[in-house]
Amino acid sequence: MTAIRIRRRPPLTGMARREARHGFLFILPWIIGFVVFTLTPMVATFVFTFLNISLEDQGPVRFVGLDNYARLLGDEQAWESLWVTTRYALMWLPVVVVLPFLLALVVNSSRVRGTGLLRVMLFMPYVVPFVAGGLIWQNMLVEDGWVNSALQWIGISDPPSWWNDATWVTPGLVMVGLWGLGAGIIINLAGLQAMPNDLYDAARLDGAGWWRQLVNVTVPMMSPVIFYTLILAVVEVLQYFLIPLVLFNGTGDPDGATRFFNLYLYQTFFTYQEMSYGSTLAWLLFVITLIVTLVLFRASRRWVYYRSER
Repeated sequence: MTAIRIRRRPPLTGMARREARHGFLFILPWIIGFVVFTLTPMVATFVFTFLNISLEDQGPVRFVGLDNYARLLGDEQAWESLWVTTRYALMWLPVVVVLPFLLALVVNSSRVRGTGLLRVMLFMPYVVPFVAGGLIWQNMLVEDGWVNSALQWIGISDPPSWWNDATWVTPGLVMVGLWGLGAGIIINLAGLQAMPNDLYDAARLDGAGWWRQLVNVTVPMMSPVIFYTLILAVVEVLQYFLIPLVLFNGTGDPDGATRFFNLYLYQTFFTYQEMSYGSTLAWLLFVITLIVTLVLFRASRRWVYYRSER
């Protein structure tokens, strides 16, 4: 039998130990912040799911086992609010991934005049506070607002009642979300400007037109950026609740179509003050986010192209 020799790691020199110590000191504030503000609350909320903590109930805190999880399984409001979030995500994710990419293609094109001014105009709404932007869109989407006036001007005599119709309120919220696409445009634009020109030169020598260059060069090379924006969009949409809270005061109107899961979670914590059950809802959201993210990372192996791996 061949003996396997295990090489021991050589001891660190004095300079290497000092560099390691200094590096640890630099990251120590982040470690402390992570432990205090992230890890400790996560562990605490997980423990809360097995207790009966409620600020309205002044009784003693006791261990209740899986009662909160059993309550969650039978809570129709929780699953309905999760479906509201899912429905919004199915509409919003294609928009937030595809539209910034297309707009970045436009502002990156040398054939379009005034691209510098166009970039500023597309990014400026992102600087405006999201709540202020939501209130602006709220007035634009009322029955006699600018959007319906424009629809009537082009011949649509009976425009939607965006905020009073359960069918149209989700598309209305998607339109409000268009206000904050500036960051996604900048991210895609940075990816496009980092593209190597030799690939386009080779594609043109092979006779590829604009469409073939887009499909065979731009999209594969931009797939890591597209995947990055998709992951951010998924995490963001699973945390979505600020605009419905501001526009509808957390009522879920119309017909509960705006009672998103995070809004129900927020009300459970701060309105009903049920800390244990709210922690159970929070962990359900965490598990869903984790599963969706892992599935996306697993599926990315089939379509995300990393140049360094080829």
